[in-house]
Amino acid sequence: MRRLIPVVALFAFIAFLLSACGSSKDPAARAVEDYLTALSSKDANALTVLSCADWESSALLEYDSLQAVETRLEGLACTLSGTEGDTRLVQCQGKMLATYDGEDQEFDLSVRTYEVGQQGGDYLVCGYR
Repeated sequence: MRRLIPVVALFAFIAFLLSACGSSKDPAARAVEDYLTALSSKDANALTVLSCADWESSALLEYDSLQAVETRLEGLACTLSGTEGDTRLVQCQGKMLATYDGEDQEFDLSVRTYEVGQQGGDYLVCGYR
C-alpha cells in the first residue's frame, strides 16, 4: 500500500500538468479553431453558436458555399496575434481542403485575420480581414 500512494500521487501530478498544458491556449484562438472545425464539418448549429449575432448570416453563407464539396482541415493551429479595443485578432496556420469530383482545392487559412469578440462570457467569431 505504501508503494501505491507515491505512484498514484505521481499520476495525479502528471494528469494535472497535462490538463494545465491543454488549457493554456488563448480562448479567442480556441474559438476560431472551433469555428473552422464546425465550418469544415458542416455543422450549421455549432457555426451559429460560435458566431457573433452580426456575423451569423455571413457564417451561414460560408457554410452554404461548402455544401457541394467534401471538406477537411489540415494543420489547423490558431494563435492570438493582437487586439484592437475589445476585439481580439487571431491568425491561423494550416489549410482547408475542399474535394469535388476527386479533385482537391486548398484554402490557406493564414490569409485571414479573424476578429473575435466576447459576448455573454463566450468568445465568438465576429468576422475576418
